[in-house]
Amino acid sequence: MKIDNNQVKKIVIFGNSASGKSSLAKKLASTQQLAHLDLDTLAWLPPSASKSALPPQRQSIAVSIAEINVFISQNQNWVIEGCYSDLLTHTLAECSEVVFMNLAVELCIENAKKRPWEPHKYESKTAQDANLTMLIDWIAQYEQRTDTFSKSAHQKLFDEFTGKKTQVKNNQQL
Repeated sequence: MKIDNNQVKKIVIFGNSASGKSSLAKKLASTQQLAHLDLDTLAWLPPSASKSALPPQRQSIAVSIAEINVFISQNQNWVIEGCYSDLLTHTLAECSEVVFMNLAVELCIENAKKRPWEPHKYESKTAQDANLTMLIDWIAQYEQRTDTFSKSAHQKLFDEFTGKKTQVKNNQQL
């Protein structure tokens, strides 16, 4: 995937869980000097704010969008990544490019099994690993779901975007 170094870069990356969104966003943020926003960091209430940590509770869409607006207003060049089409729809009017991480479900499951500890999401690697079975089940349902996290919602975002867009179907394209 090639990014033009001479343009303002406002990139939105979306796809299934464990499709490589965060890895690509971190790489682009580092190599292209982009501010990076992982929507996981603002889409959910902190465990202390919900009545119980399980299941996690979504932050209100309005609050999440307000936080996205702050990020966009504070950064000229950025990459935003996540699987939340309800939040991503809002970002498309501001971005210059989208990347749809459209890997096969089997590849996403392999990636999930190899995922390093994500300290911004889990208190420990043990806690993350305890969630792996649920995550694999979630990933496996990607093509059947019809929610904001589904392949159909992501395909719609990709199809309706009129700017520069790339679809990544395997890890080698990166």
